Amino acid sequence: MRSPRRRRVVAGLLLAPALTGCFASGGDSSGGGPGDGSRLRVALAFPPAENFSPYGADATLLSRLGVTEGLTALDANGAAAPALARSWTRENDRNWLFTLREATFQDGTDVTPAAVADALTHATEARPVTPALSGVTLTAKKSGDRQVRVTTEDPDPALPLRLSSPGLAILSAKAYAGKRVNPVGAATGPFELTEVTGTTAATLDRYDDYWGGRAQAPGIDARFIADGTARTNALRTRQVDVAEAVPVSQASTLTRGTRHETATTRTTSLLLNTDNGAFRDPELRAAAREAVDGSVLAKDVYEGHADPGVGVFGPAVTWAAGKRPEPAGRAEAADPAGTSITVATYDNRPELPEVAQVLQQQLKKAGFEVKLEVREYSRLESDALAGKFDAFVGARNSLLDTGDPVSILASDFTCDGGYNLALLCDKKVDRAVADAQKESDTAERQRAALKAEAAVLATDATVPLVHQRIITGAGTSVRGVLLDPYERTLIGTGTRR
Repeated sequence: MRSPRRRRVVAGLLLAPALTGCFASGGDSSGGGPGDGSRLRVALAFPPAENFSPYGADATLLSRLGVTEGLTALDANGAAAPALARSWTRENDRNWLFTLREATFQDGTDVTPAAVADALTHATEARPVTPALSGVTLTAKKSGDRQVRVTTEDPDPALPLRLSSPGLAILSAKAYAGKRVNPVGAATGPFELTEVTGTTAATLDRYDDYWGGRAQAPGIDARFIADGTARTNALRTRQVDVAEAVPVSQASTLTRGTRHETATTRTTSLLLNTDNGAFRDPELRAAAREAVDGSVLAKDVYEGHADPGVGVFGPAVTWAAGKRPEPAGRAEAADPAGTSITVATYDNRPELPEVAQVLQQQLKKAGFEVKLEVREYSRLESDALAGKFDAFVGARNSLLDTGDPVSILASDFTCDGGYNLALLCDKKVDRAVADAQKESDTAERQRAALKAEAAVLATDATVPLVHQRIITGAGTSVRGVLLDPYERTLIGTGTRR
């Protein structure tokens, strides 16, 4: 979850739901020193897909477990807040100066301007590009004893927001010594990743020299359980203390004191492959869009724990309400006439296969022949990005990567976007996003983002289905879990049992 770059320039760009860490009481004191809680047992929905690389989907795993941090972070109001940088100033359109706090990496080395500049440089060189840097070129250099100057090729009013991205975590030189980036023992957060057991489990120990204060839990034993029912059962039988992403079908099996629902900026969408296959034809994309009914999904599949899709940004993004321009120039729908398509999705979020089954019925009724492909996410992402499916059903937190609405449009829907599952390359969309990226005034940037969203929707490359709420399970002895609308954090210094 990201934070810095929005304090003055982009403050207010985002919605402002409060983060909470208010779980019920208690906890024993075994497993640590006086006043400590026990080790936390946490069940996560997504196993590491890229060996815990900070430059892809695994970046959020690291931030949710309290391992990594960026120069900035998101505060409760969605504004950039200090993290490893205690302050920053905008020198001119292209240059920002960040002043570092006193902090150390988990390998004992100091967080210095040179180390920070090196970490950001490595991020700029990552391929595929990390989503937070989609469409952005920046350089970072040491400036004095405690400062780093970040320079962007083009003006970037949202830079402090961008630098809060989990994909721009600051790691020590140790992390970059091998052929791949390795965050083990090289981050700055309150918990240190010490052991990884393939894609099934990870062990984390408290980092006692954390600049933000000593964590109350002595460590975390994380398990990656893709099956949502199994994840919920592990909580109910007290095998784990915290379970993320409880399926709506399992919510009623948890007692009120262990079930916590949070409104988020996550949207479930049907993304149509515009580059090859059936949906290269805009008239067939229009036919698919007309066939889909998100209200059915919200009511039946999500059992009322979601709202019908209205756009890339859902109703939780309050500044967008009532201000969306209508998509212009949409193609007329053609008769599918038995066109065969493959729709792919993943089962880490149990609702998605159910969504895909309902979509299969809706699309068949419209005249398509539909085959479903369901896999675990880590076995699906590369094929989806390579355009091997006609359509993809995915759940995406629209403000996760940068906190800036313009940035996700650049990442997901432009020709050079790093997470462009629809493989969209449209001149009108690229132009609208580029125009939005130039805006520094908060209100004008919001308006430009909605104009760019309308340009995306006009292509029918994405069909917003529902806007989700997430359910987190936590034992009654657990307190201090971070219920984050942006889904960047979960375990913090105050989380304990």
